[in-house]
Amino acid sequence: MTTTITFTPNALLSEIADIGRDPVRGGYSRPVFSPPEQKLNQWFIEKAASLGLDVEQDRNGILWAWWDTPSKERTNAIGTGSHLDSVPGGGNFDGPLGVASALSAVAALKNEGFEPSRPIAILVFPEEEGSRFGLACLSSRLATGAATPEKVRTLTDPEGITYAEAAEAAGFDHSSIGADKEGLARLAQFVELHIEQGKGLIDLDKPVAIAGTILGHGRWHARITGTGDHAGTTRMQDRHDPMLVGAHIISAVREEGQSVKQARATVGRFEVTPGGTNVIASQVDLWIDVRHRDDETTKAIVERITQRAQQLAEAEGCKIRIDEESFSPTVHFDSKLREAMKSVLASAPVLDTGAGHDAGILSTHIPTGMLFVRNPTGTSHSPAEFAEAEDVDTGALRLADVLRHLSL
Repeated sequence: MTTTITFTPNALLSEIADIGRDPVRGGYSRPVFSPPEQKLNQWFIEKAASLGLDVEQDRNGILWAWWDTPSKERTNAIGTGSHLDSVPGGGNFDGPLGVASALSAVAALKNEGFEPSRPIAILVFPEEEGSRFGLACLSSRLATGAATPEKVRTLTDPEGITYAEAAEAAGFDHSSIGADKEGLARLAQFVELHIEQGKGLIDLDKPVAIAGTILGHGRWHARITGTGDHAGTTRMQDRHDPMLVGAHIISAVREEGQSVKQARATVGRFEVTPGGTNVIASQVDLWIDVRHRDDETTKAIVERITQRAQQLAEAEGCKIRIDEESFSPTVHFDSKLREAMKSVLASAPVLDTGAGHDAGILSTHIPTGMLFVRNPTGTSHSPAEFAEAEDVDTGALRLADVLRHLSL
């Protein structure tokens, strides 16, 4: 199989630039099981096949593209890859950059005539963002047993469609989803490349970094119930307005996040029932995201937010319930793998990240690491997400260096 040096991540990203564009939000909306995501999966299968890779889909919907050794034994493999789904109105680098860079790295290694002594697999993880069913890194959580099939099948999207229903509509058999120890055991190590979601590299004037840790983080769902009524006839003193409680909770979340060094606390989703302009809401749902490198600190922040939220609800005559939807402890990437990567990329700094990744979920079962590519603005989960073309190419070449070293 011959490849050419023109098989670059920039060229690959250009090929998918029109898939899943969001005309309302801007950027891209590529939720799991949607036509855009299915088109992207087919694109990946075709690109992997053009490199002579053998593609399979596992029980959790993860795509594996194998560069086999002559023995054809798929064990002790080096894995790389990322995801192709996006948040609503997301950028074109978060996820696809890691997939395009993995394809480009393999192409570069093949182009130079390299023959790995261990198989290399490129993985594509569906529903990494959790943008449709609310559970980030859904497929890797299933594979590692961190999420149960029973829970996942009943997850619903904003339209009330369950995961099981969406899977069936997309032609995916969900009957065997769940822990896949045998599948993961085929990997000896996994390295994920990702756009940096912060400004560490621009401050250090470096194009590529090695990941140190992922800050512990979780998502909590708050449901506030009050009394729906007429906006024009209900006196102010007679109201039990969950919207007012929700507004104060947003401020409380911001204040608690600012009170702890290096913490992050956000309300990024807010839903009102019934949502009429001239109607006092009967219910408000909001979602809270809290992150810190110390898990006990994260939990303490959430506890303070919860206490304040309960006090605010009581003062307004409303009821509130706050449930944990997910929690990912702080991830310390494998130190031996990190040192191996540093031996290849001597000038690359080590940076922590506040964003979750499939590599972090897999770290409970196999040694994992990450590479970050410089993002000049630090903006992510936005159409403004950006990386210079030169840095994108550099990232893929550095990933090739790491894969070459690990697969010797």
